[in-house]
Amino acid sequence: MTYEQYRRWIILTFPDVGRGPGLDLVAGSFAGGTAVLFTYPLDLVRTKLAYQVVGSPKLNVQGVVNTGQIYKGILDCFSKTYREAGLRGLYRGVAPSLYGIFPYAGLKFYFYEEMKRHVPQEHKKSIMVKLVCGSVAGLLGQTFTYPLDVVRRQMQVQRIVSSNSPEMKGTMEVLVMIAQKQGWKQLFSGLSINYLKVVPSVAIGFTVYDVMKSYLRVPSRDEAVTKLVTNKRNTHPSSLHS
Repeated sequence: MTYEQYRRWIILTFPDVGRGPGLDLVAGSFAGGTAVLFTYPLDLVRTKLAYQVVGSPKLNVQGVVNTGQIYKGILDCFSKTYREAGLRGLYRGVAPSLYGIFPYAGLKFYFYEEMKRHVPQEHKKSIMVKLVCGSVAGLLGQTFTYPLDVVRRQMQVQRIVSSNSPEMKGTMEVLVMIAQKQGWKQLFSGLSINYLKVVPSVAIGFTVYDVMKSYLRVPSRDEAVTKLVTNKRNTHPSSLHS
C-alpha cells in the first residue's frame, strides 16, 4: 500500500519525474522503511523468543548465558523489554534494519519492475514469468543487504549473549567487530538457507499482488496518475474534485 502511495505522491509532487526504475527504487525504499517502523517491535520479540531456545539450560553453547526461559510468551517479552529499556528497548537494532530495508526494499522493487519491462508483451501476463522476476528480485536484493541483517540480529539479542562481550552500540561498530573477530564470511552466515525463505516469499508476494490487481481490474497506476496530473494542469479545482 505504501509503495503505491509513495509512488503516486512523488509523481504528483514532481510531475516531470521519470517513470523509470529509479522511481520504483525510491518509492520501494520509503515503503520498506515505513513498514519496518510500524512492525519492528514484533520482529524484535520474535528474535528474542527464538534466541532464548539457544540459551536453554539443557544446552551448553559457548558464549551464551544459560539463563533458562527468560520470556514466557509474546506479551511477557513485550512487557519485560519495555520495563527494562522503555520504548527505546523495543526498537533496539532498528537502525541497521532501516539501513538494510531501504536498499533491500528499493532494490527488490527496482529489479522486479525493471525485469518486467523487458518481458515481451505476449508473456507479460504469465504467472511463471512473474514468479521468475520476483525470484531474481528477492535473490539480488537479499544478497546485497544480508550483512546488515546479521548486524540487526546480533544487536537485538546482545543482552542475552555472554556478559564478557562488550556492549554493541552502533551499526558500523558491530559490522566492523564481526568482520574483525569472526571474519567477513560471518557477515553472510546463513545466507544460503535464508534464500529458501526469501526468494519464494518475494516471488509469491509480487505475483499474487499483480494477479489480484488484474483480477480486481485495478486501473494501471501510470494511467491513473497521468490522467490526474493532466487534469490538475488543465482543469480548474471543481472539475478535478468532480
